[in-house]
Amino acid sequence: DTSGPFVRRGIASTLFLLPLFATPHRRPARGPPPAHPDPEANPIMPDQLISAGKLVALTYRIEDGQGNVLEQTDIPVSYIHGGQTELIGGMGAAVDGRCAGDAVELVLEPDQGFGAHDPDLIFTDILENVPTEFRFVGAEVQMENEAGETRQFHVTRIEDGRLTLDGNHPLAGKTLRVHVKIAEVREPTHAELTADLGGGGMLPGGGLH
Repeated sequence: DTSGPFVRRGIASTLFLLPLFATPHRRPARGPPPAHPDPEANPIMPDQLISAGKLVALTYRIEDGQGNVLEQTDIPVSYIHGGQTELIGGMGAAVDGRCAGDAVELVLEPDQGFGAHDPDLIFTDILENVPTEFRFVGAEVQMENEAGETRQFHVTRIEDGRLTLDGNHPLAGKTLRVHVKIAEVREPTHAELTADLGGGGMLPGGGLH
């Protein structure tokens, strides 16, 4: 016997029908405008600036509102600017026009990061209805809605013979701060362009999903 209006079948069926979960609208991140260095003091050629089609290598650190580091890399990771890789919170727009050596800091509100916390994605079931492999806090359960879209749910509580599942991202509803240091800007090789067609690699926020 389940509670919550979104459960159409028991957890034991392994296939769940939930209402459509809309991707939150993401507005551009708040970040400082691109720098405009004095061309006479330190001339920078246009081909040294980040623009569509350039390969960009960067390091980054993501913190929560209390300054706790959630994800960090000190080894530069690369992507093709304007390519197949989607950067967290509109970060692509924030680094556009920057060059190697620049540092960028972004403050991401929940709708720019992992969305608002949605209480409709939390429900419970009687523990006896749950397969034994999911009967522990932290267990991951993949669920599907009527449109065939999937979403990862986590077991967040087991209490009084009932189990609670939460489909919100652990960072949903939280404000994040992203620190980026641009290491390199250049034309990509043919191999790098080909690799980009298959999707991006590990970039800011990738390890948090």
